[in-house]
Amino acid sequence: MTAERPQVEAAAWPHAGTSTDPASTIVIVGAGQAGGWAAQTLRSEGFAGRVVLIGDEVHPPHERPPLSKAVLSGAADPESTRLMKPEAFDALAVQWRPGVQVHRIDRAAKQVLLSDGAAQPYDKLILCTGGRARRLAVPGADQVPLHTLRTIEDAQALAPALRPGRSVVVVGGGWIGLEVAATARQQGAEVVVVETQSRLCERTVPAEVSAYLLALHRAQGVRVLLGAGVRGFARAADSRSEVLLADRSALACDSIVLGVGLVPNDELARAAGLACEGGVLVDAQCRTSDPHILAAGDVAVAPNPWAGRSLRLESWQNAQEQGMAAARSALGQAVDYQPLPWFWSDQYGMNLQIYGMPTPAHRVVQRGDPAIGSFVLFYLAGDVVQAAVGANAARDLRFARRLIEQRKPVDAERLADLNTPMAKL
Repeated sequence: MTAERPQVEAAAWPHAGTSTDPASTIVIVGAGQAGGWAAQTLRSEGFAGRVVLIGDEVHPPHERPPLSKAVLSGAADPESTRLMKPEAFDALAVQWRPGVQVHRIDRAAKQVLLSDGAAQPYDKLILCTGGRARRLAVPGADQVPLHTLRTIEDAQALAPALRPGRSVVVVGGGWIGLEVAATARQQGAEVVVVETQSRLCERTVPAEVSAYLLALHRAQGVRVLLGAGVRGFARAADSRSEVLLADRSALACDSIVLGVGLVPNDELARAAGLACEGGVLVDAQCRTSDPHILAAGDVAVAPNPWAGRSLRLESWQNAQEQGMAAARSALGQAVDYQPLPWFWSDQYGMNLQIYGMPTPAHRVVQRGDPAIGSFVLFYLAGDVVQAAVGANAARDLRFARRLIEQRKPVDAERLADLNTPMAKL
């Protein structure tokens, strides 16, 4: 969901506006959620110059959340994940370069060098390079098929393995791992989740939320192994695969899925000499250490006052909104992008949402009951709500967000009372 990084000082980047002159060229590297919204925003804000959208995937800009759910289960076609209809995308009049990689940024010449040998000049450059699925450097990793889930092709390759009579081991008990586990179980596969930490989603949620997720998956018949390290992979005698655990035991299965995090694609920025620390460092205007280059989405590390530190936010909302903010900043508009972190996940028909950054130091107030399937956990510092986590409680969570943003003191007893409307707090 997020990656913590050192605080970034906004004052480190000088402002440099971009004219909306038709002769100007803005190049966007990365044609995913952030890149697609950046392109759309440039046009909606009246930019009449040239927009070049370069993506190493062959698909037009699309959303990734459905890949682990509706697309993976076969309930939705990959075409349904497009950010916009074909005619709307065509109306943007962008120069789209699918299946092309940027090999190098030449900052002195203000151009990017492409894998097809071309050199593309820019007046402003927006990096939306996202990330890639993390791999495990353990023995046997190159000896057995290991699935990840990041692209449309990944979902299409994994989907046939999720059916009754098949067994799947998901390595990683974070969000992507749990969503894949839920989809696989709903498709009838036998599922084991292997997590090296002591609880699920330990990096991103407090213990009580981890416990809720654990109970949810176990109730669906998923075997969850906590504190279980993976020492390697091997071929089983029956041509299946084995996950070799640190305790010397082994799990035989038909398919293995790695859900062990995201690696930001910041190599291009690093090679160009841009400031990077676990991603590309940007300020609240989405500007990098080069005033002509901006960054947005999963690759960008930005200051976040809600967390009190800089974060790389891995979320659908951030990719969209930061992509839009970067486009406006590239046009010279005043931008102050410091969003309240928001994350959501759908598993077994349960919708979980997280606002803010809950920590063990917060006082927890519970509204509703996990046993009846709908609840919100409020995380308070004093009498002020700092964060909220809820399941199947979208309406209450909308009010929770308002309480967090307003920093309004609340009465904890009334907050917990289901008979007190959230609108009255």
